[in-house]
Amino acid sequence: MTVVRWLDAHAALSAVRRAVFIVEQAVPEALEWEAADHGAVHVLAGTPDGVPIGTGRLLADGRIGRMAVLREWRGRGVGAALLRELMATAEARGIVHLHLHAQTHALPFYARYGFAPSGPEFMEAGIPHRAMTWTSRS
Repeated sequence: MTVVRWLDAHAALSAVRRAVFIVEQAVPEALEWEAADHGAVHVLAGTPDGVPIGTGRLLADGRIGRMAVLREWRGRGVGAALLRELMATAEARGIVHLHLHAQTHALPFYARYGFAPSGPEFMEAGIPHRAMTWTSRS
């Protein structure tokens, strides 16, 4: 697991996000790429030989997003490692309130790490989501 900047690792980050969001989930490409990527903290998971397999990002306002793990690597703890790293990075930066938009199928995943759903289900990029929040206990 590596904390990276978009400028340094955009090819690897983009490859994972393209495979998961654009190809697999049919998110329109125009919705996937944002200026926010440039200022975000990104985490990148890779195989022992350096092939990118997962990613996520943290914005300065405490929003976690763009969590993506290649299909063949799901269920092996990659997403958990990404989320833990993002949460630790937030804590190290003094961010005590985190929020995210979770695809509804992923609600139990985020709940295991203390995120609580808030508000009604909504559609984002044609996929059902719920807002979730987390607040540090320290």
